Amino acid sequence: MKSLFNQPLNVINVGISLFSDDLKKQHVPVTHLDWTPPGQGNMQVVEALDQLALKPLAEKIAAANNIALERIVQSHPVLVGFDQAINVVPGMTRTTILHAGPPVAWENMCGAMKGAVTGALVFEGLASDLDDAARLAASGDITFSPCHEHDCVGSMAGVTSASMFMHIVENKTYGNRAFTNLSEQMAKILRMGANDQSVIDRLNWMRDVLGPMLRDAMKIIGEIDLRLMLAQALHMGDECHNRNNAGTTLLIQALTPGLIQAGYPVEQQRQVFEFVASSDYFSGPTWMAMCKAALDAAHGIEYSTVVTTMARNGYEFGLRISGLPGQWFTGPAQQVIGPMFAGYRPEDSGLDIGDSAITETYGIGGFAMATAPAIVALVGGTVDEAVDFSRQMREITLGENPNVTIPLLSFMGIPTAIDITKVAGSGILPVINTAIAHKDAGIGMIGAGIVHPPFSCFEKALLTFRDRYVL
Repeated sequence: MKSLFNQPLNVINVGISLFSDDLKKQHVPVTHLDWTPPGQGNMQVVEALDQLALKPLAEKIAAANNIALERIVQSHPVLVGFDQAINVVPGMTRTTILHAGPPVAWENMCGAMKGAVTGALVFEGLASDLDDAARLAASGDITFSPCHEHDCVGSMAGVTSASMFMHIVENKTYGNRAFTNLSEQMAKILRMGANDQSVIDRLNWMRDVLGPMLRDAMKIIGEIDLRLMLAQALHMGDECHNRNNAGTTLLIQALTPGLIQAGYPVEQQRQVFEFVASSDYFSGPTWMAMCKAALDAAHGIEYSTVVTTMARNGYEFGLRISGLPGQWFTGPAQQVIGPMFAGYRPEDSGLDIGDSAITETYGIGGFAMATAPAIVALVGGTVDEAVDFSRQMREITLGENPNVTIPLLSFMGIPTAIDITKVAGSGILPVINTAIAHKDAGIGMIGAGIVHPPFSCFEKALLTFRDRYVL
């Protein structure tokens, strides 16, 4: 016993990190095991997990989840065209505004979303100015609806109106389609809540020049294999949510022959190429629509506990579960933690917003940060933490996608198919890397960082699933 206390201590701390922090301050070597009790201590969740683990229900869940995983992995999304939302998006009308995240009323929209809505109403000619647009938005004459309920996804505020040009992505394996609007590139843009005349002018140019050129280019090209391109982009250092350097290069390379042959004036071609070169984010929405097409193929499978949607609107975070179609499970939107642009502080930031978490739901973005260590320069943290996120996300997913791999982790497939029972049982929450919009309308992007969903979303989903399937 005396010799034990005369030796250097090497402590393993399980659970609360405060104990390991105290030891570190005393220069004691300590290994911290990040652990939380099942259900984060909620006994209702623990009981529900126990009930779902009993046969024969557990066997039905496993079989359904195998189908969901197979559909995600076997999905083969390709870009087949571009067109205006009014022409292709199910349910779109001239007075419909789609938005990111779960359903939200005008009065509960955050500043960035209100800014984007009012800007879109001016852009569409439905309002004469921003004040008139705010009155119209509050009048009840505009239909607000989540992008996800119209086969769409939208970056940040996600605001999508009738005249905006959309990606058209087709899942060649299962036949479903998904849509998302074009990238406005970065910073002071509509999707970040900015809405001054420069924003409207850019949207007009995208409608009148960029959109038609992309539409006509794709008529010449036919289709672009997005699954193959995604795999290439990850091998070139992207994670395809917030780092898109390689993806944008590959996408514009594939589009260029069609853009040149489409017959538009050289000056307009120059404008398009300069616009794409202005930001690496050009391909960001493309990957969102690709992921949406794959995950929608796995939605609506009876008994499946797979998450098919994670989306945020700056007010609430929402989940949709394969085996519980037609339902949203929501919790409060969270604060994004990460570096701010010069001149801004954390208190200036709005809460977590955007449908772009569809990328993490598929298995890229925050789940694939091991492919893109340079992302830490944007979202904060260390390279080791980026790699650890990819390993940790494997603990809450059903499998790996062999079509899209992570070279740094011995070409492991991206972690695929988040399972609410694994999240509830482990307490590990999905990791999302994301941009930060200002809390007020009219300003735009002010930083980027890391965020997690509130555990309450998974609690609600699990308990509802139990009530639906436990007889």
